[in-house]
Amino acid sequence: MTSPGELERTLRKNLRGEVDFGAAARALNTMDASNYRRVPVGVVAPRDAADVAAALAVCAEAGVPVVPRGGGTSIAGQATGIGVVLDLTRHMNALVFLDPAARTAVVQPGLVLDRLRDAARPHGLTFGPDPSTHSRCTLGGMIGNNACGAHSVAWGTTADNVAELAVTAYGGSTYRLAAGWAGAPAGLRELVSANLAVLRTGMAGGFSRRISGYGGLDALLPERGAGLARAFCGSEGTLGVVTEAVVRLVEAPSAPVLAVLGYADESAAADAAAGLLGYGPLTVEGMAADLVGPASGRLPRGGAWLFVEMRDEGAGRALLRDADAVDSLLITDPAGQRALWRIREDAAGTATRMPDGGMAWPGWEDCAVPPARLGAYLRDFRALLTEHGLRGSPYGHFGEGCVHVRIDFDLVTAPGVARFRAFSSALADLVVAHGGSLSGEHGDGQARAELLPRMYEPSVITLFEAYKRVWDPAGGMNPGMLVHPARLDENLRFAVLPPSAFAGEVARCVGVAKCRTTEVGGPGVMCPSYRATGEERHSTRGRARLLHEMLAGEIVTDGWRSAEVAEALDLCLGCKGCRSDCPVGVDMASYKAEFLHRHWAGRLRPLSHYTLGALPAWLRVIAALRLARPANRAARLLRIPGLDPSRPLPPLAPEPFTRWWRRVSRSAEPLPVAGPGAGATVTVWPDTFTEYLAPEAGRAAVRVLRDAGLAPVLAGGGAVPVCCGLTYVSTGRLDRARKVLLRTLDAVGEPHGPVTVLEPSCAAALRTDLPALLPEDPRAHRLAAAVRTFAETLEEYAPHWQPPRLDRPVAGQTHCHQHAVLGDAADRRLRERAGLTGDLSGGCCGLAGNFGFEPGHHEVSVACAEEQLLPSLRAAAPGTEVLADGFSCRTQIAQLSGGRARHLAEVLAEALAEAP
Repeated sequence: MTSPGELERTLRKNLRGEVDFGAAARALNTMDASNYRRVPVGVVAPRDAADVAAALAVCAEAGVPVVPRGGGTSIAGQATGIGVVLDLTRHMNALVFLDPAARTAVVQPGLVLDRLRDAARPHGLTFGPDPSTHSRCTLGGMIGNNACGAHSVAWGTTADNVAELAVTAYGGSTYRLAAGWAGAPAGLRELVSANLAVLRTGMAGGFSRRISGYGGLDALLPERGAGLARAFCGSEGTLGVVTEAVVRLVEAPSAPVLAVLGYADESAAADAAAGLLGYGPLTVEGMAADLVGPASGRLPRGGAWLFVEMRDEGAGRALLRDADAVDSLLITDPAGQRALWRIREDAAGTATRMPDGGMAWPGWEDCAVPPARLGAYLRDFRALLTEHGLRGSPYGHFGEGCVHVRIDFDLVTAPGVARFRAFSSALADLVVAHGGSLSGEHGDGQARAELLPRMYEPSVITLFEAYKRVWDPAGGMNPGMLVHPARLDENLRFAVLPPSAFAGEVARCVGVAKCRTTEVGGPGVMCPSYRATGEERHSTRGRARLLHEMLAGEIVTDGWRSAEVAEALDLCLGCKGCRSDCPVGVDMASYKAEFLHRHWAGRLRPLSHYTLGALPAWLRVIAALRLARPANRAARLLRIPGLDPSRPLPPLAPEPFTRWWRRVSRSAEPLPVAGPGAGATVTVWPDTFTEYLAPEAGRAAVRVLRDAGLAPVLAGGGAVPVCCGLTYVSTGRLDRARKVLLRTLDAVGEPHGPVTVLEPSCAAALRTDLPALLPEDPRAHRLAAAVRTFAETLEEYAPHWQPPRLDRPVAGQTHCHQHAVLGDAADRRLRERAGLTGDLSGGCCGLAGNFGFEPGHHEVSVACAEEQLLPSLRAAAPGTEVLADGFSCRTQIAQLSGGRARHLAEVLAEALAEAP
């Protein structure tokens, strides 16, 4: 076999696309969304079909395997790296042509499904298959796994919606597949002719979700028109590489409705699902109460539910009239439907966590049985879980008998892995006993291919092997999958990790790649740097993979000193969006802080860690010496070391907030307490930003709190400095952060009543970082529990206070940390009561505390703001109030738009001052 260095040089010589055999590129492609890990030799991002052919020719000559890869969201291990990984997302991601009249589209394999659907929507069309990863999965990956999704009840699998495929085989030969034998590889027609009986009997009796193995081979029968393209779908990268596809589009219903049917329990819902198919539903999705949780209050009565989408209101009402459900609900307005569909979609994330906080893993995510057998199968499945001492919450596509479930396997210890293997074998037998398929939409990969002989007769397995040989006689395409598969308990990704709490945190990334979503205008924040660069290493998943490989030590070999990990984390904004938006709550901001803490241990740090990281200390000295005005002049004239020169520093306030407080408190006429709040004491937190940079927000908050009848006091009495430690945490100076927080706890004492924190990032740090850094100090937990945002304080402690009516629209930014940690429901309600209409921007402003001021970050910082925030400001009507409670957000708005944003407290206080 050719050496990696020689192979890399040959590929570079023959391809126009990128060739990367470096540690970072290899580390990013060791895993997909499964339990498995395989290490590639290198990664190639071909520019076009000619590059694919050249790569496959070079690799075949060198005897090196090839794995094609799209979004990397496969849950069975088939997109894990081995040999050379072909990254088809970087360049081969175009929608080549869309023909509305013919209802077809020509796509490249790296095109994300939602981009195709966005282009088809104006024509009243859509692509029927819609897996839950539609915002990041690619058409090539969907073809490889024969993906289905919720709407397959109406529109079928990917194979049902593919008309033609352009395919390149290992060695570089190219084929054009459609229906009929034209374009078939040599020997395929003869193979089919010799195995007609096997195809007609060994694969007979199937149903719509029989995806396992080369499940579409019977499409090659003469009576089925020798469907070459259809048979190729679901081959999981083991036959060749799709370089272009002609797909069929379907008419999207103009006014669908959602019927939600409640049943006594999961079995009753499953038993009822098949009976609904005669009404022509678009979807029949099922889930039980153990996945819904508190959201069940928004659903009809019952312990389990079917979500049934119908084409129009008439069809929906007919269904409700005849359905034998405990209770039902029909939602006709699109917003209401989206809200309830979100409950169903959130189940995919909920399923990854057990009630006690433990993790649940894939492996048996999508078995399928004929729909009429689903109720009986689920009863037996629950019993099998109990027998093996395992837990999982099934849900999924009940209308087609396809069940999703994640199970709390122990994939670390030898006994746990043995139980995983024993359960897998028993479950395979159970599925087959119910006439089902081991895979119902995600493919077999390494997770289930070993068990295919339990589902198919030996003659069928022999036919699969022969089919693979026709396409890939050298066996170079994705070896170890489907034919001559690896064992299901080999290559487990957890086996390479050392036992530690940090390793456990990193391993929780299951790779579903929600962080790779590029949808604009959605409610989430994650992952702003990926949205700006489009590079996997800047996604939450990519960073988690690099940390995983750093701990494993096989590819990334210099541990906590790793330059590859440091480079990837450098563009992490610490926005904490992943903490709430990631289905499993990966908290990359915390991981980054821990990495920086260890990476720079005992070494001289970057200057920004001393200038920006120690910002509270610097500002305290400047304020004590009353040097704010000279410091502002110096900042305008001099370049500050460690800061990006394109970023002007925000001016310091001449009078800090606590100095104003002491001055007002000594005055003869202190501000009166009025209003309906009964004089409850509220502790206002003088955070660094409010104290030294934006005291106007603090003064306004005091004015509003007093008007609401509350009695504000200052944390530390306004004389002793307090600090949440945020800047030290974000620069990884965790030991320093602990010292600062201990001094703060000493200064604050026991909180009595709420602690109102005006700066969202500081509130989030006190809520989460404080107890995490000082877990043994009970004072830390008590202070964290007392923290409230400005709006939360008013809502909880002055519920009868009526804010002044402002009656104007708003634009601006919800702080990332508020979105991720604190929530903004109270803010929304307060704005509504004040007559402030509209929503603030999602996404991230891009400044993110110290991030936007650090050298090398300006371009990404601006790109993040341009994604949602700045366009929303440009589109705002005259007279719109621009709001941003976060100081960083207000600074970004001022510097990039020239406008001024204010804290909500400032807007309310101004209205109170102007009131009669």
